[in-house]
Amino acid sequence: MRVRTTMEAQAKIEGRFLGGRPPYGYRLADAGPHPNPSKAADGKRLHRLEPDPLTASNVTRIFEEFVRGQGLYLIAEGLTRDGMPCPSAYDRARNRHRSGIAWSKSAVRAILLNARYTGRQVWNKQRKQEELLDVNDVTQGHVTKLKWNSEEQWVWSEAIVHEPLIDAETFEKAQALLSAKGRPATQRKPRRTPRPYVLRHLIHCGVCERRMEGTWNNDRANYRCKFPVEYALANKIEHPRTVYVREDHIVAELDPWLGRIFAPAALRETVQALLDAQSNEMDLIVIEAARKAIADCDQRMTRYRATLDAGGDPQEVGRWMAETRAERMQAEGRLRAINRKREITEKELKEMVPAMAEFPKILRKADPVDRNDLYKQMGLHLVYDPSKRVVTVEARPSVYQSACPRPDILDTYMPFSASTTLVLPGREG
Repeated sequence: MRVRTTMEAQAKIEGRFLGGRPPYGYRLADAGPHPNPSKAADGKRLHRLEPDPLTASNVTRIFEEFVRGQGLYLIAEGLTRDGMPCPSAYDRARNRHRSGIAWSKSAVRAILLNARYTGRQVWNKQRKQEELLDVNDVTQGHVTKLKWNSEEQWVWSEAIVHEPLIDAETFEKAQALLSAKGRPATQRKPRRTPRPYVLRHLIHCGVCERRMEGTWNNDRANYRCKFPVEYALANKIEHPRTVYVREDHIVAELDPWLGRIFAPAALRETVQALLDAQSNEMDLIVIEAARKAIADCDQRMTRYRATLDAGGDPQEVGRWMAETRAERMQAEGRLRAINRKREITEKELKEMVPAMAEFPKILRKADPVDRNDLYKQMGLHLVYDPSKRVVTVEARPSVYQSACPRPDILDTYMPFSASTTLVLPGREG
């Protein structure tokens, strides 16, 4: 509490920059040595915000155009058309999770909501909050998330502490326009969907390679890719305004393919593929090291025998040979352990794979959420090509687990790689 109280006073009275990412349009500048003597002795210095010569004009342009009556979409499209770097493209080091290919409406809106462009320091807009992974089992630990504080909890500096990019009057006009267009500007609600989607987070658009979103139309699940004009301008590609594909068309072809992999006729090939996949990188390293150790021991034994024939001390050479035999036996033991594990795995797989003949029927009766979890564990990656109406499917699990959330579907999922192309029927309306 003392630390937070001190930081609140520093932000309010001194207007000190207390760390974090500089807003788009600003950059960090040196503000002298740290006032704390011990920290100053360690070389720590204060920082302040100063206009970025490459992006500050974009912020001013956004506020001016919005106050004149242009919408968020039109502003974003104009910035992209003129080649202005968006926030995620300008600072790729902090935005690797974003594409950075063009301006979006959300980026324009976030700039319009940022009060620091008026020259005042604003602190405590967000807080870190720990949330339990499972409220019924605290031993699973927690995850730390950033949460937005209400505007009444924000701390504003009493004076202007850095060069403003827009005046206070323009900022107030922008806030009034944002509030008048719908919900309050500072209100943020999580986006939730009450409908389950079997292929949620698994299917991607084959034109732009972005993940498709679920949408419910005509009482059935669909997936769509809405490609705004500004993204098409930045990528210089021809993309339909909206790409639609029905979930039932994909699943009708996907589940039978998964069942054919484990059909009795393909049993031998499937088991061999699973066994090859079971030979993970660590096993290969152990096998290679054991084989090298055995070859080295054989070479040493040959040299020891030559030394003994040349008149070497029998007791000393005998001790060397005993140590070498022990090393060779240990290496052989490591090889036998891996081979034994492979034999056990092969037996288990041969018992498990025939039961997979009923795999498609079981999947059709399963809950959509459980099916989605299973597909994710199998590493399914689907790419939809709207021009050819085909879906390219690849199954490549990244980790191995001994249990599945639905034991009645599959006792263990198979770490191997397989791919196919599904041709969908008809043409979507």
